[in-house]
Formats: sequence, structure tokens, C-alpha cells
Amino acid sequence: MSDLQRAIEIAVTAHRGQTRRDGTPYVLHPLRLMFSVESDNERIVAVLHDVVEDTSVSMDQLKSEGFTDEILAALALLTHDDGSSYEDYIDRIRPNPIARAVKLADLRDNSNLLEMPVLSEHDLTRAAKYHRAFMRLSEAT
Repeated sequence: MSDLQRAIEIAVTAHRGQTRRDGTPYVLHPLRLMFSVESDNERIVAVLHDVVEDTSVSMDQLKSEGFTDEILAALALLTHDDGSSYEDYIDRIRPNPIARAVKLADLRDNSNLLEMPVLSEHDLTRAAKYHRAFMRLSEAT
């Protein structure tokens, strides 16, 4: 089994039963990201980008699955801990090309409000925050 196949299997299992704001299965989000990035390592990180933050899967478990240090480093950067500001989180991602590519794809996907049946003030505020982060990540490092 390839690393990408293993990553997909882990994500499908970890996100089972979770749904997005629009009611769709959560796992469709990381799968959309997987198709929007370029390299194999970016695809693996895209599929796994929310498993540590949003499920019971740990970095140690992913390490034991045999994922490379490069993949684990990008995943660690993409896992936002509540102890830091969102701006600091984005700034930490910027220098890592894999984490940066995946976060840009994540922000694009999360900013898509077209499928939302009703938009709240919170949705618009979040979209503005994501736009600022996208612009910051798009700047040259």
C-alpha cells in the first residue's frame, strides 16, 4: 500500500461520522484538497491535515505508520494549537513549502461560501479572516 493510500484510509476512518457546516461528510474536504495540490507529499499532508487537530489520531500514531519526517513536520505546522494566535500560526506555516501549499488549498476550500444555504455574520467574518491568511501566505517568504 502506498503512503497516499494509507493516508486516505487513515483519514476516512478518523473522520467517519463527522460532517461539515453544510452537512456533507467531512472527509470530502481533505479529499478535495488532495486533488488541488501538486506533489505526492502535499497530497498526503492534505488528506491528513485535520486528523491530529480534529480526531483522536496523534502525531505518534502517524509516525508509527511510517510517514516521513518531512510529512510529519508539515502536519505539525498545520495543527493549530489554541495557545497561539491565528496570525502566528499562519506565520509559522509560511516557510514550509508543503504546509504552505496545503494551507492555501485549505483556505480556498474553506472560503467557498457558494454551497452554504444561509450565510451568517460569523461565516462572513471567517471568510474575511481566511482571505487575510491567504494573502499573507501568498506573499513571498
